[in-house]
Amino acid sequence: MKKQMKMAAMLVAGAMMLAACGAGDFKTTDSGLMYKFEKQNKTAQQVQEGDVLVGEMTIRFDTTETFSNVGHADRIMQATKTFDGDLYEGLLMMHVGDKATFAIEADTLAKFLQANQMPPYYQPGKGMKIYYEISLQDIVTKEEIMQEQANYMQEMQQRQQNEPEAIAAYISDNNIKEKANADGLYVIVKKKGNGPKVAAGKSVSINYTGRLLDGTMFDSSVESDARRGNIYVEGRTYEPLSYIVGQMGLIKGWEDGIMGQPEGSILQIVMPSSLGYGSRGAGEMIPPYSPLVFDIEIVSVK
Repeated sequence: MKKQMKMAAMLVAGAMMLAACGAGDFKTTDSGLMYKFEKQNKTAQQVQEGDVLVGEMTIRFDTTETFSNVGHADRIMQATKTFDGDLYEGLLMMHVGDKATFAIEADTLAKFLQANQMPPYYQPGKGMKIYYEISLQDIVTKEEIMQEQANYMQEMQQRQQNEPEAIAAYISDNNIKEKANADGLYVIVKKKGNGPKVAAGKSVSINYTGRLLDGTMFDSSVESDARRGNIYVEGRTYEPLSYIVGQMGLIKGWEDGIMGQPEGSILQIVMPSSLGYGSRGAGEMIPPYSPLVFDIEIVSVK
């Protein structure tokens, strides 16, 4: 859901980067939008304001292709208006099964964007155009989008409500005897080191592996763990993470969990989402309101 809406927003707001066709066979609306249909299916469902289009799209700025998902149909944009003569007018012409190309004067679009939002090869006054080639395969209606959002909010509320119970079950199932601190953070010391202690401003080097409560691994600095968790990335250098304590912007649960621990220690940290990524989550693998488990080895403290 989040990814889908992000893609829609990116393509609506970023209506600036796109492709070239000859202008001779285009028709032009009263507002100045150029269009031509390769296929039309006027008896099928038509796009309405607020609907999200599902299909394939290629975007070009004159002859430079800047986006394409051809062969990978997805939600590509939402039918919302930005200015007279923008793509919105063309989208409302489309039906499921249609294939069309729309063109917008780059100079017109530039009036509604900051200079750094236009491609570097944009030249004002040169008649450059932005082309959208769209093959519409399905429509997600505004009402369906609203229902998705409502369902998502309900799911997130349920995740938030279930989080304390999920942490308690994990602690019990794993026979963890340590008590949580006032913030709900568990620090389980599996091996106590005897070197210098982690403190603000010190340089540390740490091996780590992060998991969700169900064991799903989302990151690791240890190659063997990454391979075991099916998250190995070819070309990545697997080595301890080195940083200055308090200067890297790490999540609070991590910072609090290792603070004061000596070099050579091996820890497990269990944290509620409030000390992790909270209501935002992180990427595709850490949903909102996810408690996290980190296995950490403090390799060096200087």
